[in-house]
Amino acid sequence: MLNRKNKSQHLATISLIVMAAGFLATIPLPPSVWRIILQGGFEAGLVGGLADWFAVTALFRHPLGLPIPHTAILPKNREKIIAKIISMLENDWLTKESIRNKIDTFHFTEKLFSVVNKELHAQPVKEKLITLIQHLINRIEIKKIAPIVERELKTQLNDWELKYYLPLLIDQITIRKYDEKTLDFVLKEIDEWAKKDSTKYKLGGMALNMIENIKADGIMQFALRSFSNLVNEEKLGNIIQSLILKGVDSYRDPINQNRQTLLIHIHNKLQNIKSDDKFYEELNLFKTQIIEKWKPEEKIIEFLTEIQQKAYNFVEQPNFYDEYLLPLITKNLDEITENPEKIKQLELWIKKQISIFVDRNHSKIGKLVEENLEKLDNKTLIHMIETNVGKDLQWIRVNGAVCGFLIGLVLVGIKALF
Repeated sequence: MLNRKNKSQHLATISLIVMAAGFLATIPLPPSVWRIILQGGFEAGLVGGLADWFAVTALFRHPLGLPIPHTAILPKNREKIIAKIISMLENDWLTKESIRNKIDTFHFTEKLFSVVNKELHAQPVKEKLITLIQHLINRIEIKKIAPIVERELKTQLNDWELKYYLPLLIDQITIRKYDEKTLDFVLKEIDEWAKKDSTKYKLGGMALNMIENIKADGIMQFALRSFSNLVNEEKLGNIIQSLILKGVDSYRDPINQNRQTLLIHIHNKLQNIKSDDKFYEELNLFKTQIIEKWKPEEKIIEFLTEIQQKAYNFVEQPNFYDEYLLPLITKNLDEITENPEKIKQLELWIKKQISIFVDRNHSKIGKLVEENLEKLDNKTLIHMIETNVGKDLQWIRVNGAVCGFLIGLVLVGIKALF
């Protein structure tokens, strides 16, 4: 660009020199019509070239450094020119309406999905997404979340309807025969306890002590004393132990009537609990008290911290992106692209956001141009203009000299004829 400007400037200077040299060369020639015509042409070309040189130079600086009025137009009117440029940008070239109209011609979603689908398979994007997810996982503040989880957990527990869950539990006890299993467990424990020698002597001692403490008169008192003299702790213990073990064995028999009666009684009691409002009231009160006293925050923090670390390690696995994240993103993108209504909504949303951005920042376009122009001093600004349009300006000088020469030839020729 600079070389072309210099060539044009040299050509303009050469054209001016040619006109001056031609004018001087015709002065010593002998008088003739051709001398007068050529001299008039070169004279007019010299005047036209000098006038255009003055005009072009006056745009940027004072010709010959002389402070001639109405010269150095650009430096003197710099602020006005910048203001006009900004005004044209904001009000004529880049108006809000023109930008909106241009935005409406674009299909953002089509280009967006094309870029996203392409970039999703790029290694840098993969690494950045994984790093971002890990960063977000680490940024989770467990200690701030734990009280929220605790509060929500307690709320859910308090909201549980025992009237719904307890009947289900009772039904399962019957279906799975937990009542019979519980009875068999109790009988087993009683049997093991009753077979112990210590139990035998303890039971015998208790029975003997009770007999001795019975208050009776006459024959009954005599009979009790006679009986207590005949037996001791061991004998009484053996009798009671034998009775207990026989009773346990009888209740272990599945077809034993007493066992069946007891199980029916247990079953009826369990069924009655289902509709016992007082029992539910007590149970709910107990549940509320337990929940209020429960302090699970420390355990929740421990649990969430463990989950956080497992999530971080899971994301770090080599197959996480290709097997989990990429299919998830692709699936959601496909659902959007296959739904014209969603595409339309997304397109409208993007255009709306861009339009809002343009409305809020439209004035900054002129401000940005103004700031960049203000950074340039007069010399640099003039140099930039001359570099970009100097070629055409120098051709004005060339055209001025050539046109002046031709017009001069015509005018002098006409004058010589008439």
